[in-house]
Amino acid sequence: MTAADAKTETATFAGGCFWGVEHLLLTHYPVDEHKGVLATVVGYTGGKADAAHPTYREVCSSATDHAEAVNITFDPRVVGYDELVEFFYRTHDPTTVNSQGHNVGTQYRSVIYYHSPEQEEIAKRVTAEVQKARFDPSDKKIVTEILPAGPWWDAEEYHQEYLSKNPEGKKCPTHRLHW
Repeated sequence: MTAADAKTETATFAGGCFWGVEHLLLTHYPVDEHKGVLATVVGYTGGKADAAHPTYREVCSSATDHAEAVNITFDPRVVGYDELVEFFYRTHDPTTVNSQGHNVGTQYRSVIYYHSPEQEEIAKRVTAEVQKARFDPSDKKIVTEILPAGPWWDAEEYHQEYLSKNPEGKKCPTHRLHW
């Protein structure tokens, strides 16, 4: 581990199709613009313990209970975890269970996977703030789960930065800035 590695943290978010979540994040926090996001990788997490090293097809079958998610390596000296959590809420509909737009299934659920007690506390605080400011006025309820991070498996290479490589690729209409 280098000194630079010691100053990074990981954030893990699942908010529907991982293509859209990753694409919006990298559009607003481009790695080459030094806004705090250092790297992203899409993959699978949060499922059955015996569903190790799943494929995309297996995850989409709902047999694994894994969510499509994004692991974000970030520099907390540049961008705070609280800012990333709020940005995550801005980029999808956290009030729908197991779906985003036309994408339906447990792999499309909304989850914040925390990596430390501090991240858990921040995620809960930001969730309450966003609920009060953005969803209470419309009588909607955030259903995003806040869970400890567990085993992670990178998605197949063709999924990594998919919408950057395939600008005409399928985009979920809920993956946009909502405010």
